[in-house]
Amino acid sequence: MTQGVLAIGLGHYLTVAAILLVLGVFGIFLNRRNVIIILMSIELILLAVNINLVAFSSALGDMAGQILAMFVLTVAAAEAAIGLAIVVVYFRNRGSIQVEDVNLMKG
Repeated sequence: MTQGVLAIGLGHYLTVAAILLVLGVFGIFLNRRNVIIILMSIELILLAVNINLVAFSSALGDMAGQILAMFVLTVAAAEAAIGLAIVVVYFRNRGSIQVEDVNLMKG
């Protein structure tokens, strides 16, 4: 009797990426009150894109997807840093980070 080897293929990576994408989209649309949750949901979406890029790049034997994933990681890091800086400044001014209070910034 031989032991079967569990091979992780392209479909498994695409499934994980699809789950992360759906969680990110649900996080944005279901929770529109907290800015931190919205930023984390955007990060989940970018992570799903990176998993797809690396999985297809590996499956096709091309390095272009992995290089593009590094650029996406750079953009995600910049988005997180700038987004959190804006949230900190907004919290200092208003005392709250609720999305409904952002309309007070108009004018």
